Amino acid sequence: MTISTPKIYVAGHRGMVGSAIIRQLIAAGHPKDHILTRTHAELDLTNQSAVRAFFALKKPDQVYLAAAKVGGIHANNTYPAEFIYDNLMIEANIIDAAFRNGTQKLLFLGSSCIYPKLAAQPMREDALLTGTLEATNEPYAIAKIAGIKLCESYNRQYGASHGIDYRSVMPTNLYGPGDNYHPENSHVIPALIRRFHEAKIQKAPSLSVWGTGTPMREFLYVDDMAAASIHVMNLAKSVYDQHTQAMLSHINVGSGEELTIRELAEAVGRAVGYQGEILFDATKPDGTPRKLMDSSRLNALGWQAKVGLEEGLRLAYEDFVKGH
Repeated sequence: MTISTPKIYVAGHRGMVGSAIIRQLIAAGHPKDHILTRTHAELDLTNQSAVRAFFALKKPDQVYLAAAKVGGIHANNTYPAEFIYDNLMIEANIIDAAFRNGTQKLLFLGSSCIYPKLAAQPMREDALLTGTLEATNEPYAIAKIAGIKLCESYNRQYGASHGIDYRSVMPTNLYGPGDNYHPENSHVIPALIRRFHEAKIQKAPSLSVWGTGTPMREFLYVDDMAAASIHVMNLAKSVYDQHTQAMLSHINVGSGEELTIRELAEAVGRAVGYQGEILFDATKPDGTPRKLMDSSRLNALGWQAKVGLEEGLRLAYEDFVKGH
C-alpha cells in the first residue's frame, strides 16, 4: 500500500451522492480496487458489531460518510423515529469504528436542514444552533448536527494523539443522476422532471405546479457536490484549520445561484421539451420564501461549482429517461 493510493470506503455508494463520489474518484485516476463498498444486504450500518468487524477487517485509510436515511417532508413526518435513530446509529458506528481502526481521514456529509428555520439568508456556517429547527425534519436535522459534533469531538479528543482529521460538508439541494423520482417521496427537481415528462408523453395542454412560484431556491448538480467533497477531503490540514474552528468546522457546499420556483419549472420544461402551459396553484403551500447557502468559506478554499442548471437539468433528464 502506497500513500498515493489510499483505501477509500464510500458508505452509501448506491445513493445519489455516494455513486457520484465514486464516479469522481475514478475519473481522477483512483484505482477501483482501492475503493471499498458494501450494500445494505452485505453490511447493516446500524449494527455496531457488524460495522466494527468490517473496519477491523478492511482498515480503510479514508471514509466518505454519504450513507443516510433520507426522504421528503412526507417521509420525515411519517417516520420521525426511524429518521433520527437510523441516522444517529449509522454515523456513530462509522465514525467510532473509523477511529478505532486507524482511519485518519473521514468526511461526513450533512444537509442544509441543520440550520434554524428562520436563519438569516444566505445561511452561514455560524448560524448553526442559533435557533429553532424546521419542525417537519427536526429529527433528521438533529441527527445530522450530531454527526458534525461527533467529528469535532473525536478531533478534539484524539486529533493530536492519533492523527485523525474528520471533516463535515453541508450541501444545498442536490439533483442529478441517481436521484429519487418517486411520485410522493421525491424532492422538487426530480418531481418536476417526472411530471413534465408524463405531461409531454400525454400531450397535456397545461401542467399545474404547487404554490405561487415565487419562493427562491438554490440547487447543485450532484457531481459538483462529489467534486467538492473530494476537494475538502484532500485539503491540507493547515489550510482547512485556517478557514474553520474546532467547534465550528463544517463547510457549506452550494452553487451560489438562486432562482424562483417559477424559473425552475420553466427550466425543467425546457430540459424535458414540454410545450404546454405552466400554471401555479396559489392555494397550495409555498414553503420557506428563500433558502440559500453562503458558500464563501468553500470558495475561499479554492472550489467553485462548474455545472450550470440548464446543463445539469439536461443530464438529469437523460438519466431519468434511461431509468424509465
